Amino acid sequence: MKVLVIGNGGREHALVEAISVSPRVRKIYCAPGNAGTAQKAENINLQVYNVSGLVKFAHEQEIDLTVVGPEIPLMIGIVDEFQKNGLTIFGPTAAAARLETSKIFAKQIMQKYGIPTANFVLCENRSDLIVATAGKAFPYVIKVDGLAAGKGALVILNATDLANAIHEIYDEDKFGEAASQVLVEDFLEGEELSVFAISDGKNFQLLHAAQDHKRAFDGDKGPNTGGMGAYAPAPLATPVVLENARQMIIKPMLDGMLKEGIPYTGVLYCGLMIKDDLPSVVEFNVRFGDPEAQVILPLLESDIIEILEGSARKNIASRSFKLKYQNACTVVLASGGYPDHYEKGKEITGLERVSREVCVFHAGTRQEAGKIVTSGGRVLAVTAMDPELPAAIQKAYTEIEKINFDNKHYRTDIGQKALIRMK
Repeated sequence: MKVLVIGNGGREHALVEAISVSPRVRKIYCAPGNAGTAQKAENINLQVYNVSGLVKFAHEQEIDLTVVGPEIPLMIGIVDEFQKNGLTIFGPTAAAARLETSKIFAKQIMQKYGIPTANFVLCENRSDLIVATAGKAFPYVIKVDGLAAGKGALVILNATDLANAIHEIYDEDKFGEAASQVLVEDFLEGEELSVFAISDGKNFQLLHAAQDHKRAFDGDKGPNTGGMGAYAPAPLATPVVLENARQMIIKPMLDGMLKEGIPYTGVLYCGLMIKDDLPSVVEFNVRFGDPEAQVILPLLESDIIEILEGSARKNIASRSFKLKYQNACTVVLASGGYPDHYEKGKEITGLERVSREVCVFHAGTRQEAGKIVTSGGRVLAVTAMDPELPAAIQKAYTEIEKINFDNKHYRTDIGQKALIRMK
């Protein structure tokens, strides 16, 4: 079969690598792809928002399955358009994707179907926000309604944080239309966990759960990023925690969406807060996480095509599904200055020295004059696996020392929370 992967980040490179080992796949395309996807797929010069161009390409090349990586094409209805044109595609419709693209929609669905999440107040403007936060005990969270590249949740610890948030939202217009409405949420206590369910609208399968590291610097300091590293399976995800997530979050959400006439297909990324084994929803995403994809996809034992196609064709229950019981750790190598100002075009060296037992997933890279250079904030993600998590972490850090580019930056404490929990 022929497969088209849409996107150009580390998540999409991880998808391409996983798909490339399927005996059922004879050709992979990636639109637009990066220097890493080019190793296993043919990169196509089509941007993720060019829905009509992607539909045309899929028809012309007789693509059997399209896999959507990022949220933007899902938001603008790529799944709807492919389905209208009789093309098989993995991902939710635009209506179902509102679980990520509108935090208010997600909250209303959770409220309606009794899914545990933080209490919230909806604010339409600056005045509403000032009223909602007047005298409110710290800490709490202000969230913009729409997509904000993973940076739309502002934790308010004190009056200074509140003033800065109001300034960013209403004076700087930092979030644009995404902040046309905002939520003020109670602060959830506990430890965060990312749980991934692949659904065909009625039935679902759980992948390994992961933990991400959002802050730029060690010790969870500095600004929020798209993610600086991850590990899976997270020790926090005990059988009890996963069963609670299944029964309290995932099943009622999928059943609720079905009742609303909006069946959810694709991967449902549940960002949860766990306290005393009980989960509450922090947020939903409607695609694989990045860098979580770089640790959960290598841990699939079954052919990934089986589960992706099973979701898209709405027969996931009949598909083969098995996980590897190993541990994976990924460390992101970022450009100096990320997530703020950073330079591009830095030559990357040492990739050929990395052990073949380790996966190097490209994110912000491109090929230029026979060289691979940086082209984004998060440049590479180095993933290592081992039966033991400490060894997987050590392998990843050993290998990243072989890779160099100017102003390379990474966290040195990925996975330490898990090691503390394991003691």
